[in-house]
Amino acid sequence: MIKLIHTADWHLGQTFHGQERLAEHRVFLDWLLDTLVAREADALLVAGDVFDVVNPSLQAQALLYDFIVAAHERLPMLDIVLIAGNHDSGNRIELPAPLMRRLRAHALGRVSWLPDGSLDTERLLVPLTDAFGETCAWCLALPFLRPAEVTGLVRPGEVENGERNDDARNDYVAGISRVHEQLIASARQHRAPGQALVAMSHAHLHGAAVSEASERPIVIGGEESISAGLFSSDIAYVALGHLHRAQQVGEARIRYSGSPLPLDFSEVTYPHQVVEAVLEGESLAATEAIPVPRPVAMYRVGPDELATVLAELEALPDDPTLPRERWPWLEVRVELSAPVPDLRAQVEAVLEGKAVRLLRLERRLPQHAAEGRPERVDLQQLGPRKLFQRTWEKQWGEAPGTEVMADFDRLLQDVLDADGEETAGEGRS
Repeated sequence: MIKLIHTADWHLGQTFHGQERLAEHRVFLDWLLDTLVAREADALLVAGDVFDVVNPSLQAQALLYDFIVAAHERLPMLDIVLIAGNHDSGNRIELPAPLMRRLRAHALGRVSWLPDGSLDTERLLVPLTDAFGETCAWCLALPFLRPAEVTGLVRPGEVENGERNDDARNDYVAGISRVHEQLIASARQHRAPGQALVAMSHAHLHGAAVSEASERPIVIGGEESISAGLFSSDIAYVALGHLHRAQQVGEARIRYSGSPLPLDFSEVTYPHQVVEAVLEGESLAATEAIPVPRPVAMYRVGPDELATVLAELEALPDDPTLPRERWPWLEVRVELSAPVPDLRAQVEAVLEGKAVRLLRLERRLPQHAAEGRPERVDLQQLGPRKLFQRTWEKQWGEAPGTEVMADFDRLLQDVLDADGEETAGEGRS
């Protein structure tokens, strides 16, 4: 038997509307370490987005490495496996890997390819051992796959999963699928009878529920989602990261642990948790969701009329004994029928003396329909990839080819990575 703790999307170093959250992350990591010890865990799986930006602060990095050292001191046989997510720099995640391996911690940030063009699967397969040092399972540790890494693996017209891939726009998803398939095939060859397979991936699966506002997929609008059918029944457990809502996808063995802390006010009601998975032989024996205590409360008032909102603010819980770093976060949403110039002053007057931190005040004005105006396009739902394709087709009268889309994907990733570096310490992308 082997016991795993699955978590993901820590986003260490996140600033919440300009406010530091190091204290919250420190409390979570202390709780996680105590949980690993109390549950006598054999392995910890961190399924991506370890950091919030590609260039995290020194304090954020210290949180991670102090945790790994402390975990090894208290649980010398604990295996830790971390993969990079879309918010992480794969190179940064792997930089201390040689030192981390001495602490039984394995950090995988990038995929690489052998001279013959096949996936280097050896470096992505991590043995998981029990308390006696016996290998009981293999972890297929697959970091987030950027378009530049996988586009071109499946050519237009090639048969993929029984269907021809004649649409260049599917090249990215087909490439992700091909990498998963190659890694799973290699793992099957490596394992001995009685050893389980555990897949870990930072990806968006079809049918999974996406957070309202806080997730930044590489291709917005769901184009990057893959099928849960990739994870065949001989894989005992699938530890997923990327989506912040804890959920299973179709089967109990395929799970997103979700983020341990709310990363946006839209996540205030999520059941934040880590997941314990127990394997016996080659099969999953049991899973248990372990609720994560919330170090800092989060309040979301409204949307409602101003008088109602002010009354709710007056009734908010107040604990003046809390240190300031533990004061609750607050978002206020007010529906207005006309402009109220002193709205903020009214809200702040009600909150004066309360131990809360007002981070966001949203004014919701009435929407007036206008005749004769062109149809509005929701750019967030459309996403940069589809917008580029629409523009190209309008200009040239045909869809962009595979090579054009591959170049666009590389440029898009460069922009997102550069944006992450520039906004480190200023807030989420």
